[in-house]
Amino acid sequence: MIENIFIFAVSFFLIFKGATLSTKYAFNIARSYKLSKYVVGFIIVSVISIIPEVFISVNSAIEKVPSLGLGALFGGNIADMTLVFAIIIFVSGRGIKVDSKILKENVLYPLFLIIPIFLGLDGFYSRLEGLTLIVAGIIFYYLALRNNKEDTYTTEVPIDNNTRRRDMLLFLLTISLLIIGSHFIVTSAVILSNYLGVNQSMIGIIIIGVGTTMPELFFCLSAVKKNHDSLAVGDILGTVLADATIVVGLLALISPFAFPQKIIYSTGIFMILSSFLLFYFMRSGKFVSKKESYFLFLFWLLFVFVEIVVSR
Repeated sequence: MIENIFIFAVSFFLIFKGATLSTKYAFNIARSYKLSKYVVGFIIVSVISIIPEVFISVNSAIEKVPSLGLGALFGGNIADMTLVFAIIIFVSGRGIKVDSKILKENVLYPLFLIIPIFLGLDGFYSRLEGLTLIVAGIIFYYLALRNNKEDTYTTEVPIDNNTRRRDMLLFLLTISLLIIGSHFIVTSAVILSNYLGVNQSMIGIIIIGVGTTMPELFFCLSAVKKNHDSLAVGDILGTVLADATIVVGLLALISPFAFPQKIIYSTGIFMILSSFLLFYFMRSGKFVSKKESYFLFLFWLLFVFVEIVVSR
């Protein structure tokens, strides 16, 4: 058990260091290609940071327990939109600014999250439904990239190709720290939960779900510390959308699967409610305040309580 606690601590450090360094190189890439902070977070960082979820979901499909991966995806999304936002605001000591452009480009965001819930009402995802989810995710990412016209980085210093390639390589290396750290922090958390006698049905939705939000959490903490709120908001929203559409779609494409419908009617519904609550707060003055972060945290606690009751 001591060895497992040590692995947990080392994994935590890898995630923290990877998030700190990846923020630096993400900005270099944005400046190089004149991408907006929001697009860097929404597309580049978020797509790469879902790799741990992809591995967990694919492994769960191979092991014939796809509902574990699905629960982890939905549970992680709820944690991202509530717990992660609350922690970021609490640690930074200030609210999160939300650019008008983000609100404008994400008017239909909650509706996209409804798609996997609607398709899964019967407790089954087919390959066709999986393909539909992947296409929906790609469409949303395309629209986000197409509308990248403002809030770009400019620099008076020319950036040569060698510098750009170096920044990309270092960015990928630091993201790999996030991936490795998130993998081991999840596996060690599972061992700890088994040792403590935590209900196994809760591992996917709460333990693994929260564990896989670590890359987003530390990346966003680093970004907000440098007053780059758009990068943090884009990372969280992009990760949630990718998990709910593209990753779930990949699960179904690999192996169509049935799952307990309570995942849809409890976890899935909470995911939708989380998105509407978060966007309501973001639109209120284009700012998520410290007071609103308390509501997000309480909402996550309510979700955990309901999941515990439902699992019994």
